[in-house]
Amino acid sequence: MIYLNGDFMPIEEARIPVLDRGFIFGDGVYEVIPVYSRKPFRLAEHLLRLQHSLDGIRLSNPHSDKKWSELLEQIIAGNESDDQSLYLHVTRGVARREHAFPKGVMPTVFIMSNPLLAPPEELLATGVAAITANDNRWLRCDIKAISLLPNVLLRQMATDVGAIETVLLREGFMTEGAASNIFVIKEGILLAPPKNHLMLPGITYDVVLELAAANEIPHEVREVSEYEVRTAEEILLTSSTKEIMPITRLDDKPVGDGKPGTMFTLLHQLYQNYKSTVMRGNANVSAF
Repeated sequence: MIYLNGDFMPIEEARIPVLDRGFIFGDGVYEVIPVYSRKPFRLAEHLLRLQHSLDGIRLSNPHSDKKWSELLEQIIAGNESDDQSLYLHVTRGVARREHAFPKGVMPTVFIMSNPLLAPPEELLATGVAAITANDNRWLRCDIKAISLLPNVLLRQMATDVGAIETVLLREGFMTEGAASNIFVIKEGILLAPPKNHLMLPGITYDVVLELAAANEIPHEVREVSEYEVRTAEEILLTSSTKEIMPITRLDDKPVGDGKPGTMFTLLHQLYQNYKSTVMRGNANVSAF
């Protein structure tokens, strides 16, 4: 079951007019929210990021947080899996094709759910491969825009060589992955690039840094150089659907000793513990 502009229906029945500005211009934003045991993970933070994206494209939020919560609860209840990945999609609506914003047009609101599968244990045990590429996207990567063609092309570069992700570099520094945030461990310190217009502020990124602070794990939020990426002891990939995964090969060369490291093992366990506290209704990272 999905939601589209006020109605719940099977996804096969959903229809979008061809003049929807999301279809014509990619004029819209989206959000992805993981659900564990039928409970949205960090819903308030996801809705705050949605608001940031809407503000970034000058589109009024069509719903209050309370209304979003109600809609999401109905979508969760209307789909089978206990663990789900919710997808929210808001465009500027249907109007004559014209670059300038139309007036008096209702936004298009679409919500769907897919089963959320945990990262395979074999990949957590061995790690995954990634490549690097020049970050050639626009300069407002902090907006979770639906116009994702640059990300698609960058991610496909990894897929073409059997890798899982592309680590993006801009002017000698790392920004993020094509569809993830990236952490680097150098000299035992967890390094994270700072939030700015060149990267999407990840919710899992926030959790990792909160866990590091709560557990006295050495960490720094600062620009991470390409040299630090290429000489890292460990590299971690984070996202709402992949959680935390170790990158053990980069550009077909081993990262560190080519195996998941101690920082990954520690953070992965802390993250799983934190998920359990959320499922029990406690969102405090210091609660375990």
